[in-house]
Amino acid sequence: MYPPPHHQSQDKTKMIALIKQFPFATLITAINNTPFVTHIPVIYNEVSKKLVAHIDKNNPQIETLKNGSSATLVFKGPDTYISPSIYTTKQLPTWNYMIVHVQGNITQINAPEAVKETMVAMTAFLEGQHPNFTLKMDDNRMDRLINYIQAFEVTPTHWEAKFKLSQDKNPADFEAAKQELIKKSNKNIAGFIEGIYT
Repeated sequence: MYPPPHHQSQDKTKMIALIKQFPFATLITAINNTPFVTHIPVIYNEVSKKLVAHIDKNNPQIETLKNGSSATLVFKGPDTYISPSIYTTKQLPTWNYMIVHVQGNITQINAPEAVKETMVAMTAFLEGQHPNFTLKMDDNRMDRLINYIQAFEVTPTHWEAKFKLSQDKNPADFEAAKQELIKKSNKNIAGFIEGIYT
């Protein structure tokens, strides 16, 4: 990413925090100058320091996910339009956001038990601290599924974060932009979702 220094972050702890909070990632790969993009949940393994995911074997992107091949994962955090009306000084409209890009190398996970372990780990993470469901290794429904998915991990080689948060504004405007991001991130989108379903 190109961003000016005040929008960049080298803080990997904050990047990992964003990945954990917003695990639905964009997976980008390419082969023969043709890009492939898939949106999938991806979790960060605290022990291996790798990113772990699964993809449907019928997805044509599978051809790009060979051992050692390169991939980019994009994790999008909260974002919002910032109206000049919220500032104490005269400003132009802008858009604030948090984005993390992780580039890395693919390693396929093919052993059935290892694939199931990734499914169990991902489910446990996504269920959170108070799970309503626990996926167990002896759940035979996974035995039918593992033939149709490709598990893989990404070993990070480069991390980038762009946190565009009005850092170039005065303290009062910086705070106003933060509060606007918080407010818009909590907005009720029930009506929008209902409209998509109909």
